[in-house]
Amino acid sequence: MASTTAPPAHPARAGTPSEDGGSPVRRPRQRHRLAAWSMLAPALLLFVAFLLVPIGYALWLSLRGLRLEGGGPFGRRVETFVGLENYATAIADAEFLAGFGRLLVYGALAVPFTLGLALVFALLLDARAARATRFSRTAIFLPYAVPGVVASLLWGFLYLPGTSPFSWLSDQLGGGAIPFLLDPWIFASVANIAVWGGVGFNMIIIYTSLRGIPEEIYEAARIDGAGEWQIAWRIKVPLVAPALVLTGLFSLIGTLQVYGEPTTLRPMTSAISQTWVPLMTIYRDAFTRDDLPLAAAESVLLAGLTVVLSVVLLRLNQRRIFGGS
Repeated sequence: MASTTAPPAHPARAGTPSEDGGSPVRRPRQRHRLAAWSMLAPALLLFVAFLLVPIGYALWLSLRGLRLEGGGPFGRRVETFVGLENYATAIADAEFLAGFGRLLVYGALAVPFTLGLALVFALLLDARAARATRFSRTAIFLPYAVPGVVASLLWGFLYLPGTSPFSWLSDQLGGGAIPFLLDPWIFASVANIAVWGGVGFNMIIIYTSLRGIPEEIYEAARIDGAGEWQIAWRIKVPLVAPALVLTGLFSLIGTLQVYGEPTTLRPMTSAISQTWVPLMTIYRDAFTRDDLPLAAAESVLLAGLTVVLSVVLLRLNQRRIFGGS
């Protein structure tokens, strides 16, 4: 009796259901997708824990308020829902709004000087005749590595009439001490600290963008008779416009969040009040007056203004620089 042998089993083709009903193509894809989500999970957890949750808590807290319940010596403060009352109080606060006016003056000094000097230094380092570029980059970037409080203290002693070499030199020349810590010099003094510390960081961003431009573009311009100044102004600056927008956005956000410099200089002068900038007002309401709901509402307003200005800046430059619609 002849025995029959079963034909060899052929491997399942792509898309052919397997015995357990699954597809052999889908399984690797599912495993890859699971691996991707597992790698993203730590970042997503940190994003939720340290960004979304605090924002949600601040929004919830800004709608609450403290009310006195019971009256008399035995009354106690009770937290209750007050709606938009804290926002109305913040908008009606003259000192809170005046802080934005001081920010406007401060930003008008700090932002243009920071971006302008960063662009100049980046162009100089990228020039053909530049020498000792590594040392120069490090020297320009080094102030950014100094903590803001340390930089403010350092400049504060340089501003004080009794310790300032600038005031001593001015006094020797017959001009008297320079009132760095008095109005209206105080705006330039605070802005100078931000410029000194921020130029290096912005210069690195712009310089990196310049190094990414192909050398052939410069060679073609030189063949056409363009000088180094024309190449810098008509080729380099337009091509690094996206980097300028990025650094401008960073400078705008940093201006709205200024706090360390005026707070550190405040014990040295009477020109800086407890509510000189919005963040100082928020700190006062939260930790001096113990009014966390009002401070949360002011924080939400400041964050909302930051987002709106950032979006407007990006949209305007998207049309003019990036060519977007």
